[in-house]
Amino acid sequence: MKFFLIIFLLVFNGLSAQKIYWSEDQKLVWDNFKSKRNNLGGSTVVAYTHCGWEYSVITSSDPKVPVKMTIETVFNEDKSWKDDKRINDYVLLHEQKHFDIAEIHARKLRKEVSEKIKTTADYNKLFKTIYVKISSEYKNFQAAYDRVTEHGMNKGKQAEYNMLISEELEKLKNYQKT
Repeated sequence: MKFFLIIFLLVFNGLSAQKIYWSEDQKLVWDNFKSKRNNLGGSTVVAYTHCGWEYSVITSSDPKVPVKMTIETVFNEDKSWKDDKRINDYVLLHEQKHFDIAEIHARKLRKEVSEKIKTTADYNKLFKTIYVKISSEYKNFQAAYDRVTEHGMNKGKQAEYNMLISEELEKLKNYQKT
């Protein structure tokens, strides 16, 4: 019996260690980047943050029943990569901001859902459109962030984005996960 309990705990710890849920109090550290493969290719990439959202929803066969939904911002450790020879605190801050951008858009998604989706009928009619719109904005923002900051190498533009990201998180503070 002890053997099975130990195996269960090892497996559970291994599974739970693969994801980090966004929290204002917890910042990424280099040990969170566990993938050994640079999936992006190219020698200019120093690190890659794999993050996004997870959501769960409870609906009913009765279209008038209220919907219950949770949306969380997640960082995937086993899909996030770093070049150990070139990492530093500045690069880590750039990668943290990718995670923060995911949280901004999760808050935008939570806001739209809270304003527009009350019932199962609302969910069935509106969620996919809302999700696709916010997801597109998210991907475009992430791409612009890397392009404008030159993957963090343009320190002036990085500082501007750091401020913008902080302002957006604050502006959407009422929609952080509780």
